[in-house]
Amino acid sequence: MLDETDRRILAELGRDGRMSMRTLAETLHISRANAYARVARLQQTGVIRGFHADVDPVAAGLTTAAYVTLNLQQANWREVLGRLRALPGVVHIGLVGGDFDVILLVRVADNTELRHLVLDEIQGMAGVVSTRTLLLFEESTP
Repeated sequence: MLDETDRRILAELGRDGRMSMRTLAETLHISRANAYARVARLQQTGVIRGFHADVDPVAAGLTTAAYVTLNLQQANWREVLGRLRALPGVVHIGLVGGDFDVILLVRVADNTELRHLVLDEIQGMAGVVSTRTLLLFEESTP
């Protein structure tokens, strides 16, 4: 179970994953030893899965983004998910219920790459029945 201090640690590291333990401890008014121990525990238990850079996809050359929904042959979903994970440009995979089975967030350099990814790679997979592509014109974070 996470207590209030753990939640505050997660919030602070979510804002700045490069924050030093000293700064984290001072911000939360806890000792550095306590901060180190809590962060280590959060990592060991899988609550903190890792630290990464927050990359601007457009600045990195990935100027085209889209959500792609897929309908699958139900018996093949595990194999399809495994193949989707290996595709360059697939940023997020969600297995969902409703009008479709899977939703992907994809980021690529341009529409030509998007076309290749969707029409050649994804629609060419055994087990994929149909796709629908929703082009993102603009994104914002809450």
